[in-house]
Amino acid sequence: MDGSVTLEDDSWTVAGRTFHSRLIIGTGKYKDYAVNAAAAEAAGAEIVTVALRRVNLSDPSQSMLVDHVRPDRFTYLPNTAGCFTGEEAVRTLRLAREAGGWNLVKLEVLSDTRTLYPDMEETLRALKMLVAEGFQVMVYCSDDPVYARKLEDAGAVAIMPLGALIGSGLGIQNRLNIHLIVDQAKVPVLVDAGVGTASDATVAMELGCDGVLMNTAIAEARDPIRMARAMKHAVIAGREAFLAGRMPRKMYADPSSPLSGLI
Repeated sequence: MDGSVTLEDDSWTVAGRTFHSRLIIGTGKYKDYAVNAAAAEAAGAEIVTVALRRVNLSDPSQSMLVDHVRPDRFTYLPNTAGCFTGEEAVRTLRLAREAGGWNLVKLEVLSDTRTLYPDMEETLRALKMLVAEGFQVMVYCSDDPVYARKLEDAGAVAIMPLGALIGSGLGIQNRLNIHLIVDQAKVPVLVDAGVGTASDATVAMELGCDGVLMNTAIAEARDPIRMARAMKHAVIAGREAFLAGRMPRKMYADPSSPLSGLI
């Protein structure tokens, strides 16, 4: 891609679906669904993740997500947040498909409540079950390049390594591993979890990721709408920098102006 290509032409594709925004946001932890919707608009997001166990999609007597974050405006990505076994995750997504016809889904199988770190053995097992049932699965995973390759080989349509623990805001802790995952993958790679501020999102994109997924960084900001705008620009800046190609790192100074011929 050269510099003459506009941002509007810079798209990415997952499971045959093409998107222009590379920022995916969640639908949890917001003060209410109205703020969530405003943040999604400010972020320019096209995809929102939906934790099926934690949002109201069907009880009209209560405030419903679909009345604010509208399914005709955003692509819903059902996820299995809160699941700790493969069977639990598979059952949750079967219900999602029955309820909303959703086939593109996000799988996460957690190991414990303290770290919310992915249980990779259970994740891989659940992925194989879901792929066998025709789901198109984007997978939250550790930043392990070996497991990332196993997930892709098993049929994952996108690999989503954590930058840091969910909700920690620590930023990307292992840039090398993320870079290795990006370098080997033939499906989209999106950093999922750990982003705290705009610079973290930029780093993810500078590493060559296809996108970034975040929730807490926006939802728990003092001003979620402004932070959503900041994240939108951060993702764009990181993507542009990646495409531009950064200067090489050097051990010693390299003067901007020639040293010869000085008066």
